[in-house]
Amino acid sequence: MSPAGQGGAEGRGTGGPGDGGRDGGQRHGGARDGAGRGDTGRSDRGGARDGGRAAGRDAQGRQRGAARSEGRTTRSAAAPGQRRRGTDPARRVAFDVLRTVAEGDAYANLVLPPLLRERGLTGRDAGFATELTYGTLRLRGRYDAVVELAAARPAARIDGPVLDVLRLGVHQVLGMRVPAHAAVSETVGLAREVTGAGPAQFVNAVLRAVAREPWDVWEQRIGDAADPDGSDPVARLATVGSHPVWVVRALREALVGNDRGVDEIAALLDADNAAPLVTLVARPGLATVEELGATADAAAGPLSPTAVVLPGGDPASLPAVREARAGVQDDGSQLVALALGAAPLDGPDERWLDLCAGPGGKAALLAALASSRGARLVANEVQPHRARLVRQSLHAVPADAVEEVRTGDGRTVGTDEPASYDRVMVDAPCTGLGALRRRPESRWRRTPADVATLGTLQRELLGSALRAVRVGGVVAYVTCSPHLAETRLVVKDALRAAAKSGVDVETLDAAAVVRDVARRDVDLPDRTDVQLWPHVHGTDAMHLTLLRRTS
Repeated sequence: MSPAGQGGAEGRGTGGPGDGGRDGGQRHGGARDGAGRGDTGRSDRGGARDGGRAAGRDAQGRQRGAARSEGRTTRSAAAPGQRRRGTDPARRVAFDVLRTVAEGDAYANLVLPPLLRERGLTGRDAGFATELTYGTLRLRGRYDAVVELAAARPAARIDGPVLDVLRLGVHQVLGMRVPAHAAVSETVGLAREVTGAGPAQFVNAVLRAVAREPWDVWEQRIGDAADPDGSDPVARLATVGSHPVWVVRALREALVGNDRGVDEIAALLDADNAAPLVTLVARPGLATVEELGATADAAAGPLSPTAVVLPGGDPASLPAVREARAGVQDDGSQLVALALGAAPLDGPDERWLDLCAGPGGKAALLAALASSRGARLVANEVQPHRARLVRQSLHAVPADAVEEVRTGDGRTVGTDEPASYDRVMVDAPCTGLGALRRRPESRWRRTPADVATLGTLQRELLGSALRAVRVGGVVAYVTCSPHLAETRLVVKDALRAAAKSGVDVETLDAAAVVRDVARRDVDLPDRTDVQLWPHVHGTDAMHLTLLRRTS
């Protein structure tokens, strides 16, 4: 597998998974040193403490750090007064984002943009901070494995701030076009600034060890360490590909379950680790792809006729985006919304429902489509703050196309408003395993237990939608996850439960509908449901099933 992408601005996501349990990834557990104290990044010998304390004294009785007392440091050629005491603002921003993500369960795509504005970073500096942040988050598992070999200790034995500094440094050395000497020097300066002089010595020693070998050597070493006898190729894939093992297994099963080859898994992991481009949606009747594509080097989206891909930059600088006539939205997310609008139904086509509307990207696209047909949209969202985001997304849509934006539990709509809608979107909350390139921290937070918990919610929401749609109307079941337990199994169970309650449903050919609305031919297996993939389609791994109620 190749290292991370080389710079460039990060596409901002449009929604994504909620917070879940943390995933341990490649960590080993909370080992302690010989003195019974938590280790923050230096020697295990003699119960040495971190932070530059108690590792021995020199001939004059002065305190020395553990690394120096054991002769493990490489002295700088610069005089002490000339050594870098801090780092540049871009690297500091990346570190601060990583700490906020780790300590506050925040999402980088919500933390980084305002921090860049607050610190006044623009242009190349903002691009560097963005790549450093997201690349480090995506490849955390890979880099932890490298650190463990270079430092000869488990990553869990290194204090969180020190470990984040090391991850940032390793990404610069192995995953970016930063000269090794600059990567080490600047990262050691960052360590001095945020963790102190003692840990900075440890960071210096580890990064110098990392910089001695190129990525292909480290790839072999960490792979061999994960799978020493060659009996567990998934463990090797997970370590080198920087995904938790359970996620790799789930993605392999999803590929096979969707009639794709299991040998595609390496390409899928690589696609998850590549920085996505910024994709905009031109909301029909409000903006055009020509208007959005006027930016230099802009290109049409890979599939959706309403998509425009930008080479980078801040989308908010475009008037259409600021005015909500356009928005940031993945190409696959656009395509599934367009497919619901194009799905064949029987009877009137006047009232649409987005059952889980937050943060509003699909709702805005659906409302724009509804407006062009004289229909109107009800947008339902259970969380008030996300309902406010929906209202912002719908700001430019003609008022007569939006019946209501309301806060409510989507699971009760089918009971409260039976047979009331012609088209219903169920963009169900999910693990977000299909958007790991945009929400890289999700892979380290989610656990298999989340799949079961979310599966119950997904079934209830789809069941509610099937009761809320009228006979002859259409429901789109959508997830940003390819996990079979969140896609095909949910649909199967919901249809069985609906039939028991007297609601009969037929499955439409979603693949045919997607091919009709896409701007070019779409590589899809011979199936009625649709599973998109980042390594095949250049989109998030969106799932779509179209269902029409028959009685």
